[in-house]
Amino acid sequence: MVNLDARLKEIKKMVDAGAYFTINRARQYGKTTTLSALRKYLAHEYDVVSISFESIGNAGFEDEQSFVKAFCRILLREKLTGVQYAPPVENSFQDILERTDHLAKLDELTDVFLLWCASAAKPIVLMIDEVDSATNNQVFLDFLGQLRNGYLNRADKGIPAFHSVILAGVTDVKHLKAKIRPDAEHKVNSPWNIATDFTIDMSLSADGIQGMLDEYETDHHTGMNTKSLSLYIEKYTSGYPYLVSRICELIDTSLIPVKFTSLSEAWTEAGVDETIKLLLADGDNPLFGSLMGKLEHSPSLKSQLRRILMQGDTISWNPFDSEQAQLRMYGFIRNNNNTVAISNRIFEMLLYQYFLLETSKNDAFRQDALLMRPKFINDDHSLNMPLILEHFVKTQREIHQGEDEHFLENEGRERFLTYIAPIINGNGTFSIEEQTRDQLRMDVVIHYAGHRYIVELKIWRGERYHEEGEKQIMAYLDRFGLTTGYMVSFNFTRHKKNAVERVMFGDKVLFEATV
Repeated sequence: MVNLDARLKEIKKMVDAGAYFTINRARQYGKTTTLSALRKYLAHEYDVVSISFESIGNAGFEDEQSFVKAFCRILLREKLTGVQYAPPVENSFQDILERTDHLAKLDELTDVFLLWCASAAKPIVLMIDEVDSATNNQVFLDFLGQLRNGYLNRADKGIPAFHSVILAGVTDVKHLKAKIRPDAEHKVNSPWNIATDFTIDMSLSADGIQGMLDEYETDHHTGMNTKSLSLYIEKYTSGYPYLVSRICELIDTSLIPVKFTSLSEAWTEAGVDETIKLLLADGDNPLFGSLMGKLEHSPSLKSQLRRILMQGDTISWNPFDSEQAQLRMYGFIRNNNNTVAISNRIFEMLLYQYFLLETSKNDAFRQDALLMRPKFINDDHSLNMPLILEHFVKTQREIHQGEDEHFLENEGRERFLTYIAPIINGNGTFSIEEQTRDQLRMDVVIHYAGHRYIVELKIWRGERYHEEGEKQIMAYLDRFGLTTGYMVSFNFTRHKKNAVERVMFGDKVLFEATV
């Protein structure tokens, strides 16, 4: 595991200040792991009670009385973890739980909380995980209202209350109450408006990943370069905790002897590339399934992501846009210099795979690529990229004659990616260099069987712009240590020549295809 001490130290500052706050991050972003570590981290100074609403079934949220009983039940269950209550507090919880003649109210539970906080030897920190389980339940809002009153009474009147309350889940309380209360009410009457903003970065830094790899290396002596490998993993995951952990797990358990003969060979950039292929091919991955499910039920979110990836649209970052708020909440996007970007390369690759397979409009390209695939693979398992470019140009000319310029500008790059996908499927992946994705240009990096290929896709905008593109791809070849590059230009001039040309630039070769 990555060392979380720096993160815990920052969270503890909020707890020390007596803050009530929510930790809202996407699925499998380390929320539960963080709460578990935080419980131990705070134990010397606080009485920490950490529960999860997953243990309360739907029946527990049906009405106030059911919720109060269920809450008392899980609090008493915490005694098994070492939590201790003063006898009057424990008796009160037990009394509520055993009642059959009359039912308990939320305000009675609040009175027990007051007694509990007044009698505890240390300040009490209450942590509740999986608050999403309370979605669409008015009783949960009423419970938040009780916590809010306790917070205000502590500040205004000195009445004992929980020192700090931490709620964790994917959906934040604002979205929960938007689903429960009528629009006219929830905008002006928030039951959780006393919460402090939680701005602590929960992604894993390259330094944090390196620390984990260093510990692994101490045990296994693979000879890996932990610094460069941590940077490579961070480049693809942007520190998304689940992705980092899963990549490392797969390298450790799934690559030998299938792909490599030893851990020394597996703990390399090539090993990371292999695990990414395994990740993207895993149809049972619960995180990916959850993400794709969100898109299936929200066509507007899907459309916005498609515009970013397929058309190179630049969308301004707007913290008040409801669609962007949902995409952030589910972990799809991040703020990149005040523009919307996909949160990490693996999600981006997953979305490209999803978008390219969901439509049948480019089936002719897909079928031609599948038919020709054996001829595109060389004896050394490398790709014959010049031949691929030639057949892509030929297929475009034969299948889609007479299309107007606007259509090709929007569809051309998607067609090329559609053509490439079935050729490399199973043995390769592709990613897009983020800084080059716009409406005129896109640089594709193809990884296949240990080989790397750089392909620039661009809209023809004159000879000068074309020459600048050639210089840019030469710079990319230098960066990746390659001597051969590829360019596909979508050219709408009347006298264009649909062909693939081989051009020399010093010691480098560029194959230029014109469509």
